[in-house]
Amino acid sequence: MYSKVKTCVLQGLDGHIVDVEVDLSRGMPMFTIVGLPDAAIKESKERVRTAIRNSGFEFPLSRITVNLAPANLKKDGSQMDMAIAAGILIADGKIQEFSTEDKAFLGELSLDGTVNPIDGALPMVISLRELGISQCIIPYGNKDECGIIEDVEIIPVKDLAELVDHLSGESVIRSYVSDDHNDASVYNPLYDFSDIKGQEGLKRAMEVSAAGAHNLLIVGPPGSGKTMAARRIPGILPHLSFEESIEVTKIYSISGLLGKSRLMKERPFRAPHHSSSGVAIIGGGRIPKPGEVSLAHNGVLFFDELPEFQKSVLEVLRQPLEDGFVHISRANASLSYPSDFMFVASMNPCPCGYYGDPLHQCTCSQNHIDRYLGKISHPLLDRIDLHIEVLPVKYEELNTDLPSKSSDEMRKSVSVAREIQKERFEGLTIYTNSQMGNKEIKKFCKLTTSSEQIMKSAFDKLRFSGRTYNKILKVARTLADLNKSENIDDKHLLEAIQYRSLDKKYWG
Repeated sequence: MYSKVKTCVLQGLDGHIVDVEVDLSRGMPMFTIVGLPDAAIKESKERVRTAIRNSGFEFPLSRITVNLAPANLKKDGSQMDMAIAAGILIADGKIQEFSTEDKAFLGELSLDGTVNPIDGALPMVISLRELGISQCIIPYGNKDECGIIEDVEIIPVKDLAELVDHLSGESVIRSYVSDDHNDASVYNPLYDFSDIKGQEGLKRAMEVSAAGAHNLLIVGPPGSGKTMAARRIPGILPHLSFEESIEVTKIYSISGLLGKSRLMKERPFRAPHHSSSGVAIIGGGRIPKPGEVSLAHNGVLFFDELPEFQKSVLEVLRQPLEDGFVHISRANASLSYPSDFMFVASMNPCPCGYYGDPLHQCTCSQNHIDRYLGKISHPLLDRIDLHIEVLPVKYEELNTDLPSKSSDEMRKSVSVAREIQKERFEGLTIYTNSQMGNKEIKKFCKLTTSSEQIMKSAFDKLRFSGRTYNKILKVARTLADLNKSENIDDKHLLEAIQYRSLDKKYWG
């Protein structure tokens, strides 16, 4: 007897339908799975066999052949257990009069028949919907995660016996629909900029950075508030839209980091330790998984003590910073993951941290300083839009009772600027000023005659590269948006140039 049911396998964030064909024939009892299965799928034979028996059903004493089609597509993961078990029970006559054409099965089986949650359920369901599947039978533990998807029927099952009762019509399971389709706008930041005394220049740079999604480098001595300020950036970013939330949730789902959340509502803030490897930052493994650059998608990637990271790790950042995605090639797969994030980095000006500090004496030799700063290459610096230097906070600033600008006030300004950009780029595939290419820069970043002279003078004096020139124009456009100005004025350009003069001081 023969049966065919559908399941799914992921390659990156894209799912592919897999037809699970089951044939029961005469001969010596055997259980064979073919079709390029990995070790987890090969081991499903024992999980499926035991789960069927412990769910109160007789396992067929036949020659069982399971084919995973298409045979040339590599399959991995344990999410095919439920589909294989359902195919065997249908072929053996335990389930009758059941159409599987528009249905897909996802789930891992325990030995007692319980259906366990799986990683990557959300991207699988989204892909199956796009491929024409109208009903997905999933583990009960993944119902909140998948219930946010419209136009597909979600059937959550707890165990194999419940699945058989549902398919046989004895006890129909109602489809699950989440009520969490609203815009994810309930985020209350844990840290607020009003807690920071002084450092108004740093706050201004962070506001500009958030308004245009620009990358930011902070240079200053220990204790000047670099890390404290960086951790408050998510609180001034615009709330995630529902579409952005789905993108982030898909990445966290495939990484197994979603937990009990049904939808990621907060912009990610990832701060890996400086001992992290290139694979941890970019992603990888036998079957490449997302790294920190992808986990920070639509959010912030923060590198504290930038020169302490391995130079090879810093250099691999160049491609995702430029392109907004990362491509990972391994022997078993070649995958792409989105990595459109704000890069924020902090560092000391020298190994001891006090070079240029008016309150402390630097103990580093020039050779040590040059070697320390030399870990940051010019190509990487070119990809960071704003450079800001901070100095220690004065006692008068710490002891003042004057109110400081709050995160809520800063977010309102940032949101207004983002709305201006949204209207400007309507119909295009970009959303923020930092994403503009040469064509958009020429169209939206026109300078006046006096601004042209300022730009030319700065370009010649500071020896800017072509990339730096474009970065300055993008930042100037953001500064104009914060002032609700249609044109880029001289003051906007001068402030943007100021944010790119620091690299000449330290890196010459």
